[in-house]
Amino acid sequence: MTSDQLAPLDLAFWNIESDLHPMHLAALGVFTAHSPTAGAHAADLLAARAAAVPGLRMRIRDVWQPLSFGSATREPDAGFDPLHHVRLHAPAADFHEVAGRLMERPLERDRPPWEAHVLPGEDGESFAVLFKFHHALADGLRALALAAAVMDPIDMPPPRPRPQEPPRALVPDVRRLPGLLRGALSDVGRALDIGASVALSGVAVRSSPALTAESTGTRRTAGVVVDLDDVHLVRKTVGGTVNDVLIAVVAGALRRWLDERGDGSEGVAPRALIPVSKRRPRSAHPQGNRLSGYLMRLPVHDPDPLSRLRTVRSAMDRKKDAGPNRGAGAVALLADHVPALGHRLGGPLVGQAARLWFDILVTSVPLPSLGLKLGGNPVTEVYPFAPLARGQSLAVAISTYRGSVHYGLVADAEAVPDLDRFARAVSEEVEALITACGP
Repeated sequence: MTSDQLAPLDLAFWNIESDLHPMHLAALGVFTAHSPTAGAHAADLLAARAAAVPGLRMRIRDVWQPLSFGSATREPDAGFDPLHHVRLHAPAADFHEVAGRLMERPLERDRPPWEAHVLPGEDGESFAVLFKFHHALADGLRALALAAAVMDPIDMPPPRPRPQEPPRALVPDVRRLPGLLRGALSDVGRALDIGASVALSGVAVRSSPALTAESTGTRRTAGVVVDLDDVHLVRKTVGGTVNDVLIAVVAGALRRWLDERGDGSEGVAPRALIPVSKRRPRSAHPQGNRLSGYLMRLPVHDPDPLSRLRTVRSAMDRKKDAGPNRGAGAVALLADHVPALGHRLGGPLVGQAARLWFDILVTSVPLPSLGLKLGGNPVTEVYPFAPLARGQSLAVAISTYRGSVHYGLVADAEAVPDLDRFARAVSEEVEALITACGP
């Protein structure tokens, strides 16, 4: 194993983090237990297998050398002990209640930044594992690969070979200067376009205090399971994509939840950030975050479920036509043009500015269609959890696994004590869309 320098966006995630706003993503997998001791056996397996996964041995070390001052590297931890990362907990009656408390805790920055928490079920018939990965160590695809590496072996397609890039010369080839100049000018133009789009995105926007309350550092999680066949029924009736339907469900659930809690949805159109991965899923070297995104206003104010879906579909079509390199959602691309010291000094400010950029995160996490097992115990549910930015009370992550859609919800526990009501609103919105589509 060798060390490598953190990509600019990884470095940004590493420096944005604070004690109240940990930058880890997570997933809660629920397993059917073949025996009452299945959870304890799963913890032993995870610890034993983690030692053999190179990516789980990598720590992040800050660099203060003159030529790379303020940067950081990902390098092997000579003192790696998997028992520092895999933890077996007491039996739990409610996996989400425990997961919420565990999501509050930042990962230890002087060790490989990941954890696996095994939660046996009180009924003895199930257990859960909460995987946590720092966003600087892994994005969604990389986290999936690392988690899959400690599960029971499955037949996965081999990664596509990555073309080798020629070594960079100290002095640019003069024959390439015109192209380099055009690229630099293009980057400047893109940065100006993104900056102007960010400024315009905040004009005449009405969000809700429920989504933008001051953060307290507390966390609560919840999960919702939706039948994928129901989603396809709506999609085939109205058109668009599965993702369009899933985003529209979030908009409708927000409307129901805000009205039910008395905050009101009239005129509310919160800005949702929809991350877009720019990595090839089967890349042989999936290190480093490669993300852009779409920023869109959710039509929470619209009382008609099908009208909300049509609005989402139209907005997503426009975003896709423009591409992920343009618009306010592409801010993450600017990280490549910030020097390491700029990330180091500006990280806290960027973290505080998230509320000026978007109001809620709605992200999709890809999962393999093959059944996952641990110690022979099958995974039945998978709830992804996204980091919660400062000044934002709710984040939504969505995964599709073996015929079901799983909504993973993370909220500030004090700002959103009624997260279960929002979870119920997600299920009700799916039913409303099916009813609106007719027989």
